[in-house]
Amino acid sequence: MHAISLSQARLPATLEIDVTDEYGQLRRQAIAAERALTLYLNKREIVTLMTLGADPEALVVGYLRNQGLLGERGDLQAVHVDWEVEAAAVVTRRLPEDLEARLSQRTVTTGCGQGTVFGRLLEVTSLTALPRTQLRQSVLYRMLDNLGAYNETYRSAGAVHGCALCRQDTVLDFVEDVGRHNAVDTLAGRQWLAQSDSDTADVFYTTGRLTSEMVLKVAQMGIAVLVSRSGVTQKGVELAQRFGVLLIARAKGRHFQAIHAEGRLDLDAMPARRPGDRR
Repeated sequence: MHAISLSQARLPATLEIDVTDEYGQLRRQAIAAERALTLYLNKREIVTLMTLGADPEALVVGYLRNQGLLGERGDLQAVHVDWEVEAAAVVTRRLPEDLEARLSQRTVTTGCGQGTVFGRLLEVTSLTALPRTQLRQSVLYRMLDNLGAYNETYRSAGAVHGCALCRQDTVLDFVEDVGRHNAVDTLAGRQWLAQSDSDTADVFYTTGRLTSEMVLKVAQMGIAVLVSRSGVTQKGVELAQRFGVLLIARAKGRHFQAIHAEGRLDLDAMPARRPGDRR
């Protein structure tokens, strides 16, 4: 496997500013960074992403990969990020034959910061068959408990989404960014660049909505269980059914709503009902 030239241009995810609180006291407060990064593919401007800047190389690789703009890993030669000019240059040996057609078709999605999907990806029908991953209720609860230790930026500054790759209840990798689509792209980039053991992941977690974009990107990563503390959208449910993705929505504490769960969710830890609970 050939070596890829990668810059290491990570920046701190937070910075401090002066704020005045409700008592009129001046104090320092951590806030989430938000940096513009314009992505160039073989000198062709593709898109400008707004990001924390915590792992920009993985972000741009995952973004291009999820958009179908990168082919085989062996084609990728270099990813260089330069924050002085707010640009990421990606060099590849080969571009998709239909690059111009893909770039001419854009769908502005419901992702935070208005994500963009190129080339009618939402109509994709050919994906590698996903495994029918099984999930136990007790494993889901342990995974949610374990994830509580990972949202460092959110705890200190707020204003970010988090995404995680898990193997059942074990957290393999966790990313925060100003948009959930950035976080999933960064995880996809790390997975594709083999920078973690995330290729064994079988559950994906996000703090954001389960939209069509999220379902599609997770399916492209070969993962068949998608969990969120937020809700679902109509198109997200439709694509999950098409690709065979088990959705777990509104997963907080011991509550959740499972969709397309037939034969795949083992309810082995049902909590006791409280008076007044709906049956």
